[in-house]
Amino acid sequence: MKRILLSWSSGKDSAWALHLLRKMHEYEVVGLLTTFNESADRVAMHGVRRSLVRAQAEAANLPLWEVELPWPCSNEQYERAMKSACERALQNGVECLAFGDLFLSDIRAYREKQLSGTGLEPLFPVWAIPTATLARQMIASGIRAKLTCVDSAQIDPQFAGREFDARLLSDLPSSADPCGENGEFHSFVYAGPMFSEPIYIESGEVVQRDQFFYADLLPSPTSVSALT
Repeated sequence: MKRILLSWSSGKDSAWALHLLRKMHEYEVVGLLTTFNESADRVAMHGVRRSLVRAQAEAANLPLWEVELPWPCSNEQYERAMKSACERALQNGVECLAFGDLFLSDIRAYREKQLSGTGLEPLFPVWAIPTATLARQMIASGIRAKLTCVDSAQIDPQFAGREFDARLLSDLPSSADPCGENGEFHSFVYAGPMFSEPIYIESGEVVQRDQFFYADLLPSPTSVSALT
């Protein structure tokens, strides 16, 4: 079996990639790789707290590989940090780095270029699955997720903090991708078939930064959460 490190954003697409990879007998997922804005202590773009991502890794029964990024972060700094992570992966016997990308060919080409010559094979387990079908499959499987970041240039900012469910899919404008692959929204998964137990969360405030609206999520001190 090939040892796989999965690029983990905390959202539904990387969670679904983990779910699919675990069904493929030729692969063994050995860790989740996440980049953090070290200043904010959150996942870049998704705006998710580090503590919640650690809770996801624990629920997935996998170690979390944390990659620190400065803020602001240049592309050169990002690539240097990822190169270091790739070198560490090779030292630990990792053979492939998997991504949850769906259909953006320029993003895929960039990832393939960055991994060229590293010794790591790029994998795209959810690539080219029709996103309308994929979104419904995720929801039917029991994935529970909240929208943590919304691009108000593409969809209404009131979508921030909403549940990723059938109602949300019906409310999205026809111009929006059902999985948010064009950057319409980002999410945080708090329950699903890839986890041994749910992550209990509470909803915090919604804040605006430029055109983006971020819905803060907090660890719940009790089992009373978005699951109820």
